[in-house]
Amino acid sequence: MARIALKVDVDTWRGTREGVPALVRLLAAQRCGASFLFSLGPDHTGRAILRVLRPGFLGKVSRTSVLEHYGLRTLLHGVLLPGPDIGRREAATLRSVRDAGFEVGVHCWDHVRWQDGLLSRDDAWAEREMRRALQRHAEVFGAPARLHGAAGWQFNPAAAQAEAALGIEFASDTRGSHAFVPVADDGTALGPPQYPTTLPTLDELIGVDGLTVDDVHRHLLGLTEQTTQDQVYTLHAELEGMKLRSVFERLIAGWRSQGHELVALGALHGARVAALPRHRIALGSVPGRSGLLALQGTAWQG
Repeated sequence: MARIALKVDVDTWRGTREGVPALVRLLAAQRCGASFLFSLGPDHTGRAILRVLRPGFLGKVSRTSVLEHYGLRTLLHGVLLPGPDIGRREAATLRSVRDAGFEVGVHCWDHVRWQDGLLSRDDAWAEREMRRALQRHAEVFGAPARLHGAAGWQFNPAAAQAEAALGIEFASDTRGSHAFVPVADDGTALGPPQYPTTLPTLDELIGVDGLTVDDVHRHLLGLTEQTTQDQVYTLHAELEGMKLRSVFERLIAGWRSQGHELVALGALHGARVAALPRHRIALGSVPGRSGLLALQGTAWQG
């Protein structure tokens, strides 16, 4: 019926140590493709407490049991405990993902720093932060990164230009409905093709409209039941790789029964890039998630 690309965001040290190996075992056993995007610098998760001022943040925290999924120690990193250097301490774990046959790429250097800082910094800041992550990727894997997926879907034209300057070939930094090339107002391409997240995430759905961990998979499967268009589903090592792994297992079984192929993002990136539509990058809200996110904006008509 369709291809569903599985994009695994890895935000924390705990997610890298515990969630990633569990997902690798599960996906390998199920013969699924997937792309793992790593946070490669310090884990400063505890500093995200500043998001308490954002509209909707407290509601999301209460719905998704942040303490249960992330653990107290993780929530103290960067505040009362030093932030462990994920890429340095878990280099062997990261390489094991590649060695198991999965696509790997860059999520960020410092997840909280990127997610909370990008939109308030100058254009050069995005390239500096991205360069640090790409340098660490090269150190860990011995090869340059081809794929980037921005932390928290925080992205802007400056970040798109940084991707192009630093050699990223394709990316999944945005939310949207289909693949596109990000462009400026005059139609000039800003960066590599975007394969946006098209489906809602578990933490955006659980606790909304009565959805629970027991039935949230049915809601997602309802969204893909009749689709013939490529989709991108973002999962998290800290959620689907840990407490919500059984939900993810039900999703895999459901998608397979619907006839969909579960693939890495790279499988969507093919020869038809030149024919992709051109869209601006916009900022907007997504139901169930706090703050502004990068969205697939209006199409450029030229």
